[in-house]
Amino acid sequence: MKAVCLLSGGMDSSTLAYLAQSQGYDLLALHLNYGQRTEARELRAARAVAERLGVLEFLPVSIEYLRLFGRSSLTDPSIGVECFDPASPELPNTYVPFRNGNLLAIATSYAESRDADAIFIGVQALDYSGYPDCRPQFIAAFQRVIDLGTADTTSIRLETPFVGLTKTDILRIGTDLGVPYDLTWSCYQAGDEACGVCGSCHFRQAAFAELGLEDPIPYRSRS
Repeated sequence: MKAVCLLSGGMDSSTLAYLAQSQGYDLLALHLNYGQRTEARELRAARAVAERLGVLEFLPVSIEYLRLFGRSSLTDPSIGVECFDPASPELPNTYVPFRNGNLLAIATSYAESRDADAIFIGVQALDYSGYPDCRPQFIAAFQRVIDLGTADTTSIRLETPFVGLTKTDILRIGTDLGVPYDLTWSCYQAGDEACGVCGSCHFRQAAFAELGLEDPIPYRSRS
């Protein structure tokens, strides 16, 4: 079996890749640069994880047009990345409009061209940041898009094993699988040290703390 795995180099996608491989899939690791401020650091992490896994193919692809659209602190350097605020009712400014729709469309083209059986994406709907393109309803709708938009002889399953899990659940799975979290990068800021205060850093640190584990990456500030 072959699977395209969207590999950003973060905690979730790296755990996902290890999980997919443990289920018997040969991996085609797809890394998408959408103009995010952390792209250089994410690419380094994704490549390191892919090499550790021994994937069939590691394919970085640029879709930097999302930077031209802007409207997100991840792609527009004039917008500051927000610190995590559990009381805020607003969608975080790190939301990239319809990013996962773009990523999954490209992953579908890649999967069909390589006769892959599945696409793995590490979307999570519980304790993340309320992104609309991480909801189970969106994933179900996109599976229908894949079924309708590919050749009649093509069958590609959209696999989202983390959609109903917490970050702690994901870390527990990854720890059992031996995921090298020292190679991963989750922070929304660029730099050699994670900021420790953005939403992604918050949830990552909270998961490690809940399991009584030491997060192996460096932080400027620990929450």
